[in-house]
Amino acid sequence: MGQDRIGISQTAKGAGVQFGRYYEEFEVGATYKHWPGKTVTEFDDHMFCLLTMNHHPLHLDVNYAAKTTQFQRNVVVGNYVYSLLLGMSVPDVSGKAIANLEVESLRHVAPTFHGDTIYGETTVLGKTESKSKDDRGVVHVETRGYNQDGTVVCIFRRKVMVPKRSYGQARGGEQPGRPEPAAG
Repeated sequence: MGQDRIGISQTAKGAGVQFGRYYEEFEVGATYKHWPGKTVTEFDDHMFCLLTMNHHPLHLDVNYAAKTTQFQRNVVVGNYVYSLLLGMSVPDVSGKAIANLEVESLRHVAPTFHGDTIYGETTVLGKTESKSKDDRGVVHVETRGYNQDGTVVCIFRRKVMVPKRSYGQARGGEQPGRPEPAAG
C-alpha cells in the first residue's frame, strides 16, 4: 500500500500551509490523514438538522430516542458526518479542485453520537489524465471516517477534477486571486 501522508504540510518554499494538491502530486496508494479531528456536539447536530429541514426525532428529540430506538439516545444525522469528513479532506484532496465530479458511493457503517470525535483519512485509488484538456486530471479517492475508539462510521468514494501545475501557474500560482495589501 502507499505511504501515509500528514495532511497539513509546508509548501515547496516552506512559506505556508499546503491547500490541496496538483494532479502531479497525487500518488496512487497514498493515504492523507486529515487533522485535526472534530468533536460533534449536540448543537452541531441540531443546527445541521434544522438548516437542512431534517426534523426527524431520532436526531432532535432526546425523549423519543431514549424510549423508542435501539441506541436509546440521539444519533447524529449521517449527512452531517459525511459533510464533516468531506470538509476535513479539502486541504489534502480538493483544495485546488476544478470540480467535484461524482460521489460514487457513501456508506454509514456505524452510528455517531453527540460527544464523539470524528477523524478522517483519504486514500488515492486512481488517477486519470483528462482526454479533452491537458491541464487537468481526475483523481479517484476513498475517505474513511472513524471515531475516537477507531470505529469506522462512514466511508465514501468520489472523483475530483484537479488541475495540473500548468493550470495553476496560468491562473496566479498557489494563491490565485489573492490581493496585495493596500499601501498606507
